[in-house]
Amino acid sequence: MLADALEHLVRGVVDHPDDVVVKDKQLRRGSILEVRVHPDDLGKVIGRNGRTATSFRTVVSALAGRGGARIDFVDVDRRR
Repeated sequence: MLADALEHLVRGVVDHPDDVVVKDKQLRRGSILEVRVHPDDLGKVIGRNGRTATSFRTVVSALAGRGGARIDFVDVDRRR
């Protein structure tokens, strides 16, 4: 649910919405939502001084409740 909501929000901000992929990774310390975007859209997703990224994190943490979730923004050229 969190990954779908975040993907919907990010697709509304970027120029290349088809390149947006959100993966939910479960680790020992909790859940990480990895957001992959087109390299040209990385600046839009992060925003000026990180304000847009902070807004995404605020919305997702409100939806997540106590469990919380971490968000990682990655461009599609960089592989993990």
